[in-house]
Amino acid sequence: MDLKEWIGRTETVSDSITATPYAALSATLDWPPERPPAGTPLPALWHWLYFLPLACQSDIGPDGHPRRGGFLPPVALPRRMWAGSQLLFHAPLRVGDAISRTSTIVDVTEKSGRTGTLIFVKVRHEIRRQNEEAIAITEFHDIVYREAAKPDDVAPPPKQAPAASAWEMRWVPDDVLLFRYSALTFNGHRIHYDRRYVTAVEGYPGLVVHGPLIATLLLDLLRHQLPDAELDRYEFRAVRPTFDTNHFFVCGEPQADGKTFRLWAKDHEGWLTMDATAVIK
Repeated sequence: MDLKEWIGRTETVSDSITATPYAALSATLDWPPERPPAGTPLPALWHWLYFLPLACQSDIGPDGHPRRGGFLPPVALPRRMWAGSQLLFHAPLRVGDAISRTSTIVDVTEKSGRTGTLIFVKVRHEIRRQNEEAIAITEFHDIVYREAAKPDDVAPPPKQAPAASAWEMRWVPDDVLLFRYSALTFNGHRIHYDRRYVTAVEGYPGLVVHGPLIATLLLDLLRHQLPDAELDRYEFRAVRPTFDTNHFFVCGEPQADGKTFRLWAKDHEGWLTMDATAVIK
């Protein structure tokens, strides 16, 4: 099967920005959990609370993800991760908005890495308010598929995070935090909540902290520092897995232009786990 045949495939889904998911994520991130009134702007990345993947239980694969096929190409490799994203924020979304998302597969690439075959799938999402032509958010989503872990796999060398930062926040990724985020995003991937599966089958030392959660926490750090800032663009790249076995940090550093911010996450040993850049308007 030529997976490149999936390039150009599209799907469009609709949703409404309701108040309860907003309040639930607020509570999870230790913001006041009141349900916001209609018209409240949605914080950046919180659109991930909507357009949730509603696969039937009978369509769930052994890893907790929906079985391969459908919109995404049917990649046979068993391990899948969200490797990064690039987002442009054109106009705000607000509580009460009816919204639609058109997704297009823009590239499928096969590469060979130190642990075997890798398949990279890039998806473009365009989010609009319903009945409007203008795009509110453009998002490119990078997905990587990998072979199963092997005993002789050699992990890539870790990269040291910056030694100092202007802002830093410590997070403890306990089971409850990971479960709540999985529930909020209807994410059944077992690596985030099933300790027996993630250690015995996937070969990880503990539960894996969601990449999108870390990306959200990085912007949450910026929101704490600049609560009135309006985001123009944001990109992040996962560098190294983060596990629930230890605390981790999200860090930030304003750049000289006053609008660009280097953001990063590091584990308890100081190794870089996610690298990101945010630009405000």
